[in-house]
Amino acid sequence: MRPNWAAMSALAGAAAAVVALVAYLMPPAPPPQPPSDEVVTTPAPRPSSPDSVTTRPTPPAPRPSPESSEPQPPAPSPTRAVPVVPPPVPAVRPGGCDETATALTTYRRNAGTTRSGQAAAARQTYLDLMGAVLDAQGAVGATISRLAAEFQELNFRLTGMTGGDPNQVIADINTDLAELKRLCGSG
Repeated sequence: MRPNWAAMSALAGAAAAVVALVAYLMPPAPPPQPPSDEVVTTPAPRPSSPDSVTTRPTPPAPRPSPESSEPQPPAPSPTRAVPVVPPPVPAVRPGGCDETATALTTYRRNAGTTRSGQAAAARQTYLDLMGAVLDAQGAVGATISRLAAEFQELNFRLTGMTGGDPNQVIADINTDLAELKRLCGSG
């Protein structure tokens, strides 16, 4: 026996219509209540003149019935509004700064004293900086790109792929590091 696809499609459509109708007829969800740790108060009305001040007694709080299992909220008491001070927002560093700082820390830790160790660390730093530049923009991105190119050049000079003094590249790296520290807001 082969399934009747037209009948199955009609049943699926009818089921979807019933679900949509039920969702339409359901009462909306109640609005969210403010968090309980916030103090919400309304100011008391001010009398028009100081001579016409009268004090009204507050009615006693209603007692919960013995059948009720839910605790009743306490009666409101006059309180003074305490201003809620949000915590200070930490400064947001530009994209790429944290990744670059991690890459440079790793370079300093892994470079060692041998030429081959320094070359390997420079190559890895180049790769890490190429990843960091993807999150960076503007002047920060341009500086990280220059640093990546300089670490690649340092690797080439340390491995002998190109001639030249590696110390010249290190001087350029140090100049761009100072600029990056300024742009990223770290000392």
